[in-house]
Amino acid sequence: MLKRSLILETGDVFNGTAFGSEKASEGEVVFTTGMTGYQETLSDPSYCGQIVTMTYPLIGNYGINRDDFESIEPAIKGMVVRELAETPSNFRSDITLNNLFHLKNIPGIEGIDTRKLTRIIREFGSVKGVLTAAGEEINVDETIRMLKETTFPTNQVKQVSTKRPYPSPGRGKRVVLVDFGMKHGILRELNNRDCDVVVMPYNTTAEEIMAVYPDGIMLSNGPGDPKDVPEAIKMIENLIGKIPIFGICLGHQLFALASGGDTFKLKFGHRGANHPVKDLETGRVEMTSQNHGYAVDPESLVGTRLQVTHTALNDGTVEGLKHLDAPAFTVQYHPEASPGPEDSNHLFDRFIELMHDNANVKGEKQHA
Repeated sequence: MLKRSLILETGDVFNGTAFGSEKASEGEVVFTTGMTGYQETLSDPSYCGQIVTMTYPLIGNYGINRDDFESIEPAIKGMVVRELAETPSNFRSDITLNNLFHLKNIPGIEGIDTRKLTRIIREFGSVKGVLTAAGEEINVDETIRMLKETTFPTNQVKQVSTKRPYPSPGRGKRVVLVDFGMKHGILRELNNRDCDVVVMPYNTTAEEIMAVYPDGIMLSNGPGDPKDVPEAIKMIENLIGKIPIFGICLGHQLFALASGGDTFKLKFGHRGANHPVKDLETGRVEMTSQNHGYAVDPESLVGTRLQVTHTALNDGTVEGLKHLDAPAFTVQYHPEASPGPEDSNHLFDRFIELMHDNANVKGEKQHA
């Protein structure tokens, strides 16, 4: 087994064993608290450019199957685990996690103290890090200096978004799904409701969207800072009030910016499948799946036409919004789960109802 190190810009060095690709990799080091769902995590486009630390100590124990991918090509830069299971036990397992990382050319490291690493991230925030090439001797001081001077690219959405529109046919409501780094779970939930989906790129214009005569627009999740996607903010601004909108994660943040709000970077983000969120309208608390490093600033919403509908119970951050004048609502978390609890799956039904109600209102106006 070849040795590998994880070196952080803080000066911390973790020595462990390499798995997956033997190449080196650098990225933002983050952690996720999910006890299961490593396959969905590694294939979630929102992790583009990041080295993901799994806080649960045993990873890979149920293998990799053909059904649980959230994208075809993983965009993560690497994975950090305490212990890698080389002999998975599950009837759905096709290959091991190690096999997949070899196939997809993704480096991983095992055998380090992931609890200590998580505490460092919680103290300093998400930090830049390097996974060294397997078996390579490296100058630690030079690597730390390089990391401190490194600026990672800000075009993650461009990297993971589809390059051209494509259909996912159905006989129900037509939904334009704007792909900022879409998880396939979102598309699956729309398909389950027989929606006639058209997936469109992140830089699609409002005019191009309206040209396919949609009944509603879904703004997907995605990686990075929402302010790095100004064309999407302009597109959403031009569509508010014209058609029902449902935004998820990055789509939620972009909608807030398009409505006059602001966003900020969280210290270490929300990542995991066990985040409690309170619905302020019903008082109901739901466990949610989350993966984001930015959040909407509640003070920036003063004077806008947005109302906070959900908050995080762990830190009070904004987890949901609705527009007071337009048929539009958003959530910061993932109602499709994948991985995680499906407490919030009903929001897709709410979106369908919103499209039906909007169609009825339009019909009444036409007959008035």
